Amino acid sequence: MSGKQAISLEFFPPRDIAAQEKLVRSAKQLLALAPEYVSVTFGAGGSTRSGTADTVRLLQNLGCDVAPHLSCIGATRAELADILDSYRAQGVRRIVALRGDLPSGMGGDAGELHYASELVAFIREHSADWFQVEVAAYPEMHPQALTAAADLAHFKNKVQAGAHGAITQYFFNADAYFDFVDRARAMGVTIPIVPGIMPITNYTQLARFSSMCGAEIPRWLRLRLIDFGDDRASIRAFGTDVIAQLSQTLLDRGAPGLHFYTLNNAEATMAIWRQLALREPSAAVA
Repeated sequence: MSGKQAISLEFFPPRDIAAQEKLVRSAKQLLALAPEYVSVTFGAGGSTRSGTADTVRLLQNLGCDVAPHLSCIGATRAELADILDSYRAQGVRRIVALRGDLPSGMGGDAGELHYASELVAFIREHSADWFQVEVAAYPEMHPQALTAAADLAHFKNKVQAGAHGAITQYFFNADAYFDFVDRARAMGVTIPIVPGIMPITNYTQLARFSSMCGAEIPRWLRLRLIDFGDDRASIRAFGTDVIAQLSQTLLDRGAPGLHFYTLNNAEATMAIWRQLALREPSAAVA
C-alpha cells in the first residue's frame, strides 16, 4: 500500500459479555494494522443505539479513532441531534451516515428524514464541519434502486449534501468498483470512494448477506465454495486467497484504501493482510 492508502475496519455492537470479550480480543489484534479509523454499526431503526454508543466508548478506550454509524430511518431530528451532541462530547470526529432500514414490526413510522442525503445535510446544519461524514456507495447498485443511473444520482446527492468520503458495499468483481468510480468521477464526484472488503469464511452466511444487500457472488466463486461443503478450513484458505487477490488488484489500480467488514473476527482480516504484506513489503506490519 502506498503512503496515501489506508485501511479502516468495521465492528458491530456485541450482544453479551462473551461477545464483548471476543470483540476486545479482535480489536486489539487488528490495531496492529494501524487502521485510520474503525466504524461501529447501528441497527435497523436505531435498534442498537445504546449498544453502538457503548461500543464506541469501548473502542475509544483501546485507542481507536471511532466512526459510529448513524441512520435516520425511524428517528426524529431531535433524537439525531441528541446523538450527534453526545458523540461530539466524546470527541468523535467522524460519522458514517446511512439511511438505514425499518426493523421488522416497526410499522410505518419512518421518522422525519427519509434519505441519507437528508441526514448528511442535517449533520452539516447541526454540527457544521465538526464531523467528517462518510456515506455508502453501491458499485453493483443498491438493491432498492430502480436503475444504476438513479442509484448513482442518489450517491451524488449525498456527496453534494456534504459527504467527505464513501465506503462501498462489498463486491467480488473489481471491474464493478472501477466502473462505479469512473461514472461518479464523470458526474463531478471527487471524494475518496473506498472499497468495502468482506472476508470469506462461511458460504451459507455469505450467501445470506449477499442476497440481502445485492452483492453478486460470481458463479465460479459460488460453485467453488459449494464444493467445499462443510470444510470450513478449506473455505477460509480459499477465501483468503480470493480476497487478498481482489484487494491487491484494487490497491494496484489506485483505490484510496480498504475498508474491512471484520464481523468482529480478527483472524480472517489478518490472514488477508498477511498475504498483502507478503506481496508488498512496504505494507508489512511491524
